[in-house]
Amino acid sequence: MFYDTETTGISTDFDQILQFAAIRTDADLNEIGRFEVRCRLLPHVIPHPAALKVTGMTIARVTDPSLPCHYEMLRAIQAKMAEWSPAIFVGYNSLNFDEHLLRQALFRTLHAPYLTNTNGNCRADAMTLVQAASQFAPDCLVVPTGPKGNAVFKLDQLAPANGFAHDHAHDALADVEATIHMAQCIREREPECWSRFVRFSSKAGVNAFVESESAFVLTEFYFNRPYHFVIAPLGADPDNPAALLCLDLRHDLDWVAAMSDAQLAVWVGKSPKPVRKVRTNAAPSIAPVDEVPQAFLGALDEAAIAAAVDRVEQDAALRERLIAAVVASRDEIEPSPHVEEQIYAGFIPDGDRARMDMFHLLPWENRVAIVDAFEDDRLRYHGYRLIHERHPEYLTAELRDFYRTHDGGRLMDMTGRAKWNTLFAALAAIGETRVGCDEEQMAMLDAYQTYLQARIAAGG
Repeated sequence: MFYDTETTGISTDFDQILQFAAIRTDADLNEIGRFEVRCRLLPHVIPHPAALKVTGMTIARVTDPSLPCHYEMLRAIQAKMAEWSPAIFVGYNSLNFDEHLLRQALFRTLHAPYLTNTNGNCRADAMTLVQAASQFAPDCLVVPTGPKGNAVFKLDQLAPANGFAHDHAHDALADVEATIHMAQCIREREPECWSRFVRFSSKAGVNAFVESESAFVLTEFYFNRPYHFVIAPLGADPDNPAALLCLDLRHDLDWVAAMSDAQLAVWVGKSPKPVRKVRTNAAPSIAPVDEVPQAFLGALDEAAIAAAVDRVEQDAALRERLIAAVVASRDEIEPSPHVEEQIYAGFIPDGDRARMDMFHLLPWENRVAIVDAFEDDRLRYHGYRLIHERHPEYLTAELRDFYRTHDGGRLMDMTGRAKWNTLFAALAAIGETRVGCDEEQMAMLDAYQTYLQARIAAGG
């Protein structure tokens, strides 16, 4: 299932999905189903003007009362994703962006948020596939370059360079079609790269590979530049059971072992990190040592890798010290006071899972009792908000006042420190967003400016 979203901005915690599109394919990437849905803007969300400019969505369009509300859209998305499961869920830059937005949207509408990697589903990111193909099979694709000669992996430039007529870039459905086109190019021209992509979309596939390889190559991109690490597993990340800590074998292990614990804690925090974290459930770009170009291995040869692996495997104390050093080097993260940033703060209690399912089946007037019974404070916050958006008359006066005050304070925030987009911040951003606009975009921004000014005058 290839999917994409168009949103109100780039904050995965506070912005909103406005359009969702997906195409289901068979294993040969032949289309067997498609789905698209839009919704209207939530009253407490303010789009960034640059997001409207990119997507071409006017404020009149996103506030059209004939569109489904956000909750109705998520009900449709969840139902379609469940219908098409089990599947491999693939987006373009989805693991860094779209999936987080989707999880947040599911969670806020009282659905299980981890749909893409539970119940037999797997996930992968087509941008990682394209980047890997550019390294393992450079003749497989045409990769555009920027003004400074750097590789450009933006879909709206990459797809046309490889034969896709991408006339409607930044429309969710058109971007899904472009993503499938890029996947087809790689599958046809470099099947081994495609095979690894499919295999490692599964956590079980990654774990089986790691168990069979004493060392392997991890490829990661930073600012569109590739970095290849020859790594050997140390053990599971104590803070994340779905992550594996691995040592970069380029380092002199005698020198590493001679460090004190305090020195190790400093060393593992340096960049590039000598201990790499491989997220086994997030489709890492990995490959066997004997299947990568020699240039990826740097100064390491087969004998040096074998010796380093043997040292790591035989020295349990060193492995334990390195893992402890990684944990010790991490900054303690203060819990966020904002519920939107608490999605990963803990799992949903079992009893609340059943209550979430029941919530969607009952008349709205009966849903308040379900929300009252939630053990999880986050679910109560989101549940009461859903009722407040649709039927505030079913809430107590105290709860109605809370959301009015809460949302009004956020929308009218003038501190400049808000993590969400405010009315004043959006208004201030319109000026810089006008740069390079055509006549139609100027008119769109004029209309949005009028909308913002009217909401400010009304106090939110």
